[in-house]
Amino acid sequence: MYLFKRLHGFCNFSTINVKKCLMHGSPSCAQQNQKKTNTTIDPEDVYRHGQLMKVWWDEQGAIKPLHSLNLIRIPFVRDGLVQCSPDERDPTPLKDKKILDVGCGGGILSEGLAKLGASVTGIDAGKDLIELATEHSKNNPKLANNLPSYFCTTVEEHSQERKDYYDAVVASEVIEHVYNKEIFVKACVEALKPGGKIFVTTPNRSRITQILGIYVAEYVLNIIPRGTHQYDKFMTLPELTFLLERNNCHVELTYGMIYYPFSNRWELSKSQLLAFATQAKKLK
Repeated sequence: MYLFKRLHGFCNFSTINVKKCLMHGSPSCAQQNQKKTNTTIDPEDVYRHGQLMKVWWDEQGAIKPLHSLNLIRIPFVRDGLVQCSPDERDPTPLKDKKILDVGCGGGILSEGLAKLGASVTGIDAGKDLIELATEHSKNNPKLANNLPSYFCTTVEEHSQERKDYYDAVVASEVIEHVYNKEIFVKACVEALKPGGKIFVTTPNRSRITQILGIYVAEYVLNIIPRGTHQYDKFMTLPELTFLLERNNCHVELTYGMIYYPFSNRWELSKSQLLAFATQAKKLK
C-alpha cells in the first residue's frame, strides 16, 4: 500500500468519480466481506497481481514502492528477532531463523530476508508469481548458498502442514488483499512456534488513506496500477490487535508508516493514520 504525507499542492479530483468510490468504502462493507467467504483468497486480486509479473523486479516500475519498502520492513523484522546493537551485527543476523513470507509475490521481501541468513519459505496463491520468484532467486548470486523455498498455496493450507514451525511469520502488504481476515490471522499464528513473532504491515482503514492511498495514488498520480486496492478490505489497528489477541498473541510494538511518492521513500512514524507495522508474539 502506497501512502502520502503531502500532495505538493495539487489534488484535482475532477477526474475521479469520488462519489462512486466513497460508496465503496464503509466499515460495514469490510465486516460483510468477512461473512461472505470461508477463504482468504480473492481470485480477482490474484489475477491483478499476476498481470504485474513482467515488471515485478523493475525497481523503478509499477511496484517500486514495494522495493523501497524493504529499507524499513526488513530492519523491522530483523530487530524484532535479533536483539543487538548495530556494531555487533554480522552480515547474517537471521541465520537459523525460519521465516514464512505470506503472500510473497515475486519474492522481493523473501530475497531480502534470505540475504540476512534466514531460512525463508515464501507462499502465494499466484502460480505465475511463484514461478517468477523461484527463477529470480536462482539467478541471484547473492543467494547462491541460501535460496528461499517457494510454494503455490494458501496460508490456511500451509499452516496445517507446518504447525508451530516458524520462528517468524511475515504478512507485509497482504492482509488488505485477503477476504476472511479471521481465517488469515488464525492460520498465520498456527504456523508460528510458541514464542515466535508475527509481523504485519498494512494500510489503515481511514478516509485519508482512502483518498490519498487509492484515489490519488491510483487515479491522479498513477503511481500504482488502478484497482490494486479496495477500501472495504482495509482494516484498523484495533481490529488487527483484536484478531491477534484472540489467537493467543500479544502485540509488542507498532509503528506508523509514511510513503513519500516523489522520492520513493518510506519512513516509520508515530502517526498510524495512514499505515502501520505491527509486531506480536505468540504466547506459550
